[in-house]
Amino acid sequence: MNAPQKPENLNAPHTNAAWHQRRLDATPRGVGVMGDFFIDRARNAEFWDIEGRRFIDFAGGIAVLNTGHVHPKVQAAIAAQLQRFTHSCYQVVPYAEYVALAERINAIVPIDGPAKTAFFSTGAEAVENAIKIARSSTGRSGVIAFGGAFHGRSLFAVSMTGKVQPYKAGFGPFPPEIYHVPFPCHCASLDDTQYAMEQLFKCDIEPGRVAAIIFEPVQGEGGFNPIQPAAVKWLRALCDQHGILLIADEVQTGFARTGKMFAMEHYGVKPDLITMAKSMAGGTTLSAVSGRKAVMDGPAPGGLGGTYAGNPLAIAASHAVLDVMAEEKLPERAQILGDRLVAHLNAAKAQYPRIGDVRGLGAMVACEFVDATGAPDADTTKKVQTAALKRGLLLLTCGVYGNVIRYLFPLTIEDSVFDEGLAVLDAAMAEVLA
Repeated sequence: MNAPQKPENLNAPHTNAAWHQRRLDATPRGVGVMGDFFIDRARNAEFWDIEGRRFIDFAGGIAVLNTGHVHPKVQAAIAAQLQRFTHSCYQVVPYAEYVALAERINAIVPIDGPAKTAFFSTGAEAVENAIKIARSSTGRSGVIAFGGAFHGRSLFAVSMTGKVQPYKAGFGPFPPEIYHVPFPCHCASLDDTQYAMEQLFKCDIEPGRVAAIIFEPVQGEGGFNPIQPAAVKWLRALCDQHGILLIADEVQTGFARTGKMFAMEHYGVKPDLITMAKSMAGGTTLSAVSGRKAVMDGPAPGGLGGTYAGNPLAIAASHAVLDVMAEEKLPERAQILGDRLVAHLNAAKAQYPRIGDVRGLGAMVACEFVDATGAPDADTTKKVQTAALKRGLLLLTCGVYGNVIRYLFPLTIEDSVFDEGLAVLDAAMAEVLA
């Protein structure tokens, strides 16, 4: 038998420029793409484009690759499952691996009392299903989220997202009974949040109609903003007072990124529901909602699920991810790398006054760039990102004002590659800020 051939439309010219033009011609502008190069292969924290250029990956597919590109154990798990079956639709023909993964997740999530878990495909799906579960369980409809939040791009999820550009502009009207209050982090006080919540309950919706309050323990797209610990305790007490369910959106913070398996472990407070996705399955499409048993059993049979929800290849990958995180002690590794990065950025801050706040939890670290007056400076941030990319270091920006660089390298990154990435970052900052 002859070797498989690439489809004709994948043949030469095989250059970044050619594929960039084909992308512009074939795909809509709404799918924004940062790079004008195309990946060919990858290994751990490095990848190479189709022209052979090497990059150090400090983006991790937007927090998806905590276990790195093509981890051998994840790769082997997917390959083994591929030989057995790739799909049956769990709701039609179930498979034991789904149940076993739910059991493993239930054993580690910071939920008070017995937990249950349902699997989906994307973070937005997990968030929307968490709201469905909360509404079904409470018989209420209102949802409270926070300014600066990011919960996904589907219509209900983006309605809870607290950032207009580019996520909400032009897509309204949005579903009703979604409310936002200021997020209590470094840029807003808990007093501000409490006052806004009080006004919300007086002017817009009584607490007895609120099904859930949803928050990110560390806001992702909003700027890597860790919530104030006192605010988490206050939210838990507020929810208990009014019978509201507390949802922790750990789509980006989960699976060792913050130095714990889940960021909520830092706060000593247990939510009623947790959403997760991204790094739980090594780059395959898997998400989940975990929660208290009584809450999770709110929806009737058929109310949850999806054709691809809990795909067997992704389930196999997630089992391997859990093994890797335990064997390689990735939560501890995240804390070590995060501490090194924070120290490095603070040293740079002492040298360059245009570096503003340096913050983070574990290895979920970011730094701001500001102008001479201390105001957010998105232009300088973009220049640093571009200068780093020119030297082969992939960085991501975030923040309501676009002036934050976030660092999402794989937690499996070799020390030598990590140090090389920091040296490239130094060179990029020297070019732009000196």
